[in-house]
Amino acid sequence: MSAAQPKVGFVSLGCPKALVDSERILTQLKVEGYDLVQSYDDADVVVVNTCGFIDSAVQESLDAIGEAISENGKVIVTGCLGKRPQDILQAHPQVLSISGPQDYGSVMNAVHNVVPPKHDPFIDLLPDYGLKLTPKHYAYLKISEGCNHRCSFCIIPSMRGDLASRPVDDVLREAEKLVRGGVRELLVVSQDTSAYGVDVGYAPGTWHGREYQTRMKSLCEGLGELGVWTRLHYVYPYPHVDDVIPLMAEGKVLPYLDIPFQHAAPRILKLMKRPGAVDKLLERISNWRSIAPDLTIRSTFIVGFPGETEAEFEMLLDFLREAQLDRVGAFTYSPVEGAKANELPDPVPPAIQEERLARFMEVQAEISAAKLQAKVGTIQTCLVDEVEGDLAIARSKADAPEIDGLVQIQNGFEAGLKPGDFVDVEIMGADEHDLYGEVPFDD
Repeated sequence: MSAAQPKVGFVSLGCPKALVDSERILTQLKVEGYDLVQSYDDADVVVVNTCGFIDSAVQESLDAIGEAISENGKVIVTGCLGKRPQDILQAHPQVLSISGPQDYGSVMNAVHNVVPPKHDPFIDLLPDYGLKLTPKHYAYLKISEGCNHRCSFCIIPSMRGDLASRPVDDVLREAEKLVRGGVRELLVVSQDTSAYGVDVGYAPGTWHGREYQTRMKSLCEGLGELGVWTRLHYVYPYPHVDDVIPLMAEGKVLPYLDIPFQHAAPRILKLMKRPGAVDKLLERISNWRSIAPDLTIRSTFIVGFPGETEAEFEMLLDFLREAQLDRVGAFTYSPVEGAKANELPDPVPPAIQEERLARFMEVQAEISAAKLQAKVGTIQTCLVDEVEGDLAIARSKADAPEIDGLVQIQNGFEAGLKPGDFVDVEIMGADEHDLYGEVPFDD
């Protein structure tokens, strides 16, 4: 590109849904002829896509805005924290523009005001799936915006609005373009994947001459035709989740469910405004595993929620031991500005929160270590993410990128592996988080 080409720096924070927003903005910038640069010094303007879910994320976003102002001076802010412009302006009154999530038009208008585009159709060629911030071999596929739930600890609906599902044929066409571009794993994301289509009455769409409903099961059936890994994230445990498990057993989608259970004590779940039939949930998990024995279940939990008693925390530990979840994340409750849970009485003291979190993670560490140890001696199909010296770093069907474990392939270089390769690996060892193995060679 010529030196006269306008240049934009970009900082992307937050969850995979925000990452997809960033990819869409970057794609539009590229379409309009902007050069995307990696340093503040080279940029004519900097866009910061923020997160505002919890206090630590808010502070990280404000720090990133401050750094961009200090290093560049011309800063446009978008994303979830943009729904709280007063917080941004109080800390950084110099910002040029503030917009909320998915407001791509406002971002582009703000960029145009600072540095108009100089489009060159002979140079600015893009793949039809747009720009991605992930490695070439996997991509996040966002199927909807917003959420209809009103969990007492969450402010996402106030930032991203109510559920708005994308048409199923639109999603399937995007997925097909990604696969044509070299993607080997599609990570389905939304605020509530299970609710996909409820807002549009599960309206049908046509793809390759076949009708699909705007519904999670139907979408999975379509994605299963693409011949790549499909991984489901942020699945709310509605009854119709049961309908997807046979597709996992058939190999249409990965046997992997990311379900944020959050707690197991019925009273605490009620205070959280979450479903609370824990006994039925344990029965469903058992049924899922009877249909798809290699099913991996990932979940997240909040420890030390307001009013949580020692007995209720013990109920949570009992649920962990009974459910035997494969992957678990947990964090202590902290107030989030605007959340209804802030009004609840009997906050749990921070010292007790931390003590409970340590006990929680100790129980889960034993479960995780045992589950991984049981895989020693098995053959696992893995997707290679990178090659480092003699090692290839890969993930099995049980491992989502960045949040789960890894498979270290000791003879990855010798086996000629490269990112995006699928390979069968003999598992030789395990620790609490990762697996170690080799590609078996014929004698």
